[in-house]
Amino acid sequence: MTTFRISEAAALLGVSSDTVRRWVDAGRLAAERDENGHRQVNGADLAAFARAQVETSDGGRSSARNRFRGIVTEVIRDAVMAQVEIAAGPFRVVSLMSRQAADELGLAVGVVAVAVIKSTNVVVEIPGHERVAGSQ
Repeated sequence: MTTFRISEAAALLGVSSDTVRRWVDAGRLAAERDENGHRQVNGADLAAFARAQVETSDGGRSSARNRFRGIVTEVIRDAVMAQVEIAAGPFRVVSLMSRQAADELGLAVGVVAVAVIKSTNVVVEIPGHERVAGSQ
Protein backbone atom coordinates (compact mmCIF):
# COMPACT_ATOMS: atom_id res chain seq x y z
CA MET A 1 0.00 0.00 0.00
CA THR A 2 1.42 3.37 -1.02
CA THR A 3 1.34 6.06 1.66
CA PHE A 4 2.38 9.69 1.60
CA ARG A 5 3.71 11.99 4.30
CA ILE A 6 1.73 15.18 4.82
CA SER A 7 4.37 17.20 2.94
CA GLU A 8 4.26 14.79 -0.01
CA ALA A 9 0.46 14.91 -0.11
CA ALA A 10 0.60 18.72 -0.02
CA ALA A 11 3.04 18.82 -2.94
CA LEU A 12 0.83 16.50 -5.00
CA LEU A 13 -2.28 18.56 -4.26
CA GLY A 14 -0.53 21.89 -4.83
CA VAL A 15 -1.26 23.25 -1.35
CA SER A 16 0.71 23.82 1.85
CA SER A 17 1.36 21.16 4.48
CA ASP A 18 -0.70 23.25 6.92
CA THR A 19 -3.69 23.05 4.57
CA VAL A 20 -3.44 19.26 4.42
CA ARG A 21 -3.14 19.09 8.22
CA ARG A 22 -6.30 21.22 8.55
CA TRP A 23 -8.14 18.91 6.14
CA VAL A 24 -7.03 15.89 8.18
CA ASP A 25 -8.00 17.56 11.47
CA ALA A 26 -11.41 18.47 10.02
CA GLY A 27 -11.99 14.89 8.86
CA ARG A 28 -12.02 15.80 5.15
CA LEU A 29 -8.96 13.64 4.42
CA ALA A 30 -8.18 10.40 6.25
CA ALA A 31 -4.71 9.93 7.74
CA GLU A 32 -3.12 7.50 10.16
CA ARG A 33 -0.05 7.80 12.31
CA ASP A 34 3.07 5.73 11.55
CA GLU A 35 5.28 4.07 14.17
CA ASN A 36 6.97 7.44 14.82
CA GLY A 37 3.71 9.32 15.27
CA HIS A 38 3.86 11.07 11.90
CA ARG A 39 0.66 11.34 9.91
CA GLN A 40 0.46 9.45 6.63
CA VAL A 41 -2.21 9.45 3.95
CA ASN A 42 -3.12 6.28 2.09
CA GLY A 43 -2.50 6.66 -1.66
CA ALA A 44 -5.99 5.50 -2.63
CA ASP A 45 -7.56 7.94 -0.15
CA LEU A 46 -5.40 10.77 -1.48
CA ALA A 47 -6.37 9.94 -5.07
CA ALA A 48 -10.08 9.94 -4.18
CA PHE A 49 -9.71 13.25 -2.35
CA ALA A 50 -7.80 14.80 -5.27
CA ARG A 51 -10.45 13.65 -7.72
CA ALA A 52 -13.19 15.21 -5.57
CA GLN A 53 -11.28 18.51 -5.53
CA VAL A 54 -11.02 18.75 -9.32
CA GLU A 55 -12.62 21.92 -10.52
CA THR A 56 -15.54 21.37 -12.85
CA SER A 57 -16.09 23.49 -15.89
CA ASP A 58 -18.41 26.43 -15.57
CA GLY A 59 -18.77 26.62 -19.33
CA GLY A 60 -20.55 24.42 -21.81
CA ARG A 61 -20.13 20.72 -22.30
CA SER A 62 -16.78 19.46 -23.56
CA SER A 63 -14.98 16.19 -24.05
CA ALA A 64 -11.73 17.77 -22.83
CA ARG A 65 -11.08 16.84 -19.21
CA ASN A 66 -7.70 18.46 -18.63
CA ARG A 67 -8.21 22.01 -17.42
CA PHE A 68 -5.45 24.05 -15.86
CA ARG A 69 -6.49 27.41 -14.37
CA GLY A 70 -3.62 29.81 -13.99
CA ILE A 71 -2.14 33.18 -14.74
CA VAL A 72 -0.64 34.27 -18.05
CA THR A 73 3.08 34.82 -17.49
CA GLU A 74 4.23 35.57 -21.03
CA VAL A 75 2.76 36.42 -24.42
CA ILE A 76 4.99 36.62 -27.50
CA ARG A 77 3.26 37.88 -30.63
CA ASP A 78 4.44 38.19 -34.21
CA ALA A 79 2.44 39.17 -37.28
CA VAL A 80 0.56 35.86 -37.49
CA MET A 81 1.09 33.73 -34.34
CA ALA A 82 1.22 34.12 -30.57
CA GLN A 83 2.94 31.98 -27.93
CA VAL A 84 1.14 32.12 -24.59
CA GLU A 85 2.60 30.76 -21.35
CA ILE A 86 0.39 30.04 -18.34
CA ALA A 87 1.59 29.19 -14.82
CA ALA A 88 -1.01 26.84 -13.36
CA GLY A 89 0.17 25.92 -9.88
CA PRO A 90 3.50 24.15 -10.32
CA PHE A 91 2.80 23.55 -14.00
CA ARG A 92 3.89 25.55 -17.04
CA VAL A 93 1.55 25.31 -20.02
CA VAL A 94 2.56 26.81 -23.37
CA SER A 95 0.09 27.31 -26.21
CA LEU A 96 0.62 28.39 -29.81
CA MET A 97 -2.34 30.13 -31.39
CA SER A 98 -3.12 32.73 -33.98
CA ARG A 99 -2.34 36.31 -33.01
CA GLN A 100 -5.95 37.15 -33.79
CA ALA A 101 -7.19 34.60 -31.22
CA ALA A 102 -4.79 35.93 -28.55
CA ASP A 103 -5.90 39.50 -29.28
CA GLU A 104 -9.61 38.60 -29.22
CA LEU A 105 -9.17 36.83 -25.86
CA GLY A 106 -7.28 39.80 -24.47
CA LEU A 107 -4.38 37.60 -23.42
CA ALA A 108 -1.70 39.57 -21.61
CA VAL A 109 0.66 39.04 -18.68
CA GLY A 110 -1.37 38.91 -15.46
CA VAL A 111 -4.66 37.74 -17.00
CA VAL A 112 -6.31 34.66 -15.47
CA ALA A 113 -6.84 31.96 -18.10
CA VAL A 114 -7.75 28.28 -18.34
CA ALA A 115 -5.69 25.95 -20.54
CA VAL A 116 -8.00 23.23 -21.85
CA ILE A 117 -6.07 20.27 -23.19
CA LYS A 118 -7.31 17.34 -25.22
CA SER A 119 -4.61 15.05 -26.46
CA THR A 120 -4.39 11.60 -27.92
CA ASN A 121 -0.69 11.45 -27.10
CA VAL A 122 0.04 11.69 -23.39
CA VAL A 123 3.37 10.53 -22.01
CA VAL A 124 3.26 9.18 -18.45
CA GLU A 125 6.50 8.96 -16.47
CA ILE A 126 7.32 7.60 -13.04
CA PRO A 127 9.88 9.85 -11.28
CA GLY A 128 13.18 8.06 -10.64
CA HIS A 129 12.52 5.19 -13.05
CA GLU A 130 14.76 5.28 -16.09
CA ARG A 131 13.63 2.01 -17.65
CA VAL A 132 10.35 1.78 -19.53
CA ALA A 133 8.13 -1.10 -18.45
CA GLY A 134 8.54 -4.05 -20.76
CA SER A 135 11.98 -3.01 -22.00
CA GLN A 136 15.11 -4.93 -21.11
